[in-house]
Amino acid sequence: MNWTAWSKKSLTALVSLTICSTLSLAGEASAEECKAQRVDLRGDWGRVSFTIEIADDEKERSLGLMHREHLPRGRGMLFVFPKPQSATFWMKNTLIPLDMIFVDQQGVVVSVHENAVPGDLTPIHGGDSIYSVLEINGGLAARYGISPGSQIRHEIFSKHSPIWPC
Repeated sequence: MNWTAWSKKSLTALVSLTICSTLSLAGEASAEECKAQRVDLRGDWGRVSFTIEIADDEKERSLGLMHREHLPRGRGMLFVFPKPQSATFWMKNTLIPLDMIFVDQQGVVVSVHENAVPGDLTPIHGGDSIYSVLEINGGLAARYGISPGSQIRHEIFSKHSPIWPC
């Protein structure tokens, strides 16, 4: 076998091995990246993750982040509804300013309410087809660039044709 034939075969084998390894690692990374206690957000502004608590039943959604004096910067709470609905929140008994990120069933941010005022009873309407709401410390949505059209990834969106699947 001459050098040219051997190098073409070797190059083909190397490219095939590299593609298979890359696809395998990409699949493993995707599965590893989605965790029950974390949400990832992305947009043309970049990407950010938050460690979260899930509020997915009536009692947990009613209590939310009330009565807490502090929320670490990389933390938040993801409120999940049984189905998309009109979502209105308020800040009764909430002691810290929050950003509320209202998300549809596919994981697209519909609206963002920044710096909700602690204790304020004014209703904050986020939209009519809201499936989840991510609450984070006030001011972080603007700092990171989270805005309508940003995408969120979490396993709760998996059964609803997510825009950014796990």
